[in-house]
Amino acid sequence: MMGAFDMLRIAGSSLGMHQTWLDALAHNISNVNTVTSTDEDAFQAQMVVARTRPDGGVRVGGIEYGDAEGRMVHSPDHPLADENGYVRMPDIDMSSQMSQLVMAQRGFQASVQVTKNAQDSYNAALQIGRS
Repeated sequence: MMGAFDMLRIAGSSLGMHQTWLDALAHNISNVNTVTSTDEDAFQAQMVVARTRPDGGVRVGGIEYGDAEGRMVHSPDHPLADENGYVRMPDIDMSSQMSQLVMAQRGFQASVQVTKNAQDSYNAALQIGRS
């Protein structure tokens, strides 16, 4: 049977992983329009890799990065445009980022609720012990 401390530990690990995922998504979304010259790398999206922990929790297993090649966009009036009028933009799909943002937010909220429920269970057990 899983105790309140186990639930707190697992939910806490989930909170940390989801927070890292939310941070990475916010970073990606805020840089979706970052322009670089064609001789520089494009902004690389960050993708959080989640891994299970032996004790039943979850952890951030690493951060993977998107393609530095990005995509070439014809924008001859941009100050960073090359002689052919191209600039480099990140290859980030905004709809995918927004969908992931919703999933990460809901995962974070679920972990908060589990934490609250575990704390309530622990407090109830303490009250029974005091009676």
